[in-house]
Amino acid sequence: MATVRRLTSSAIRSRKHARFAVVTAYDAPFARCAEEAGIDVLLVGDSMGNVVLGYESTTPVELGDMCRAAGAVARGTSKAHIIVDLPFGSYQASDEDAVRSSIALVKAGASSVKLEGGESAAPRIAAIVRAGIPVCAHIGVLPQTAAIGAGFKRKSDTARLLADGRAVEAAGAFAVVLEMVDPAAAVELTQALSIPTIGIGAGGGCDAQVLVMHDMLGLFAHAPPFAKRYAEIASIATEAFRTYAREVREGTFPSRTTASEDRAASNADAPVYAISSASTKPTA
Repeated sequence: MATVRRLTSSAIRSRKHARFAVVTAYDAPFARCAEEAGIDVLLVGDSMGNVVLGYESTTPVELGDMCRAAGAVARGTSKAHIIVDLPFGSYQASDEDAVRSSIALVKAGASSVKLEGGESAAPRIAAIVRAGIPVCAHIGVLPQTAAIGAGFKRKSDTARLLADGRAVEAAGAFAVVLEMVDPAAAVELTQALSIPTIGIGAGGGCDAQVLVMHDMLGLFAHAPPFAKRYAEIASIATEAFRTYAREVREGTFPSRTTASEDRAASNADAPVYAISSASTKPTA
């Protein structure tokens, strides 16, 4: 049987001028859903600090958090390219720290890593690439330091953005995220760079778009204004919890059947789940 190979960074780089979708994922079930929907580039973002772990910013997220999430997404998929964020503090101090942290993410399941910063981050990108690990860059608004710096203000200095974009491209990045970049500047960047631009709040002129899963599914109450909601999963889940709690209080769940009927129903209808050290996936 042929081994299924994940989408490579070079294949993503070749998608310049070909629109494609990227979405964040932090666990196996939702990663599986995204891959089955045809989304073959997944970002394990440190946005999990906000939408999963309940922090007010991404700054407290640790490398161990990212490794666990990367592993979960990798186990839930087979073909998707998995970009994983290097969290704040895991790469800024030195090239050695950056490479060491990137290796940890790859061992956990990452196909590539992402770090924030333009010209200032170029040496780190080059060091990681020299170590054989593909890098996606991130310029514009930088969430890891925005909360303690300039804040989440749209970036429109085209000259600065072009300098940052060219620097990360020259350092070896295979793609670059443009976050909250003025749409006109994003168009100019997309035209100037030979690597794909992945926009988030940067208009429709980028090569690709990325959204935070919890924002697009209506699972996070504080989604940014540029995020389109494609579903309202939070309200569906709340109603399911409400119905379950009511049925427990009323005594209608579990249903009042005899023990023999329960056993018969279980044997006839319920799948048997086996968990072993070889696989964590249910087997019917």
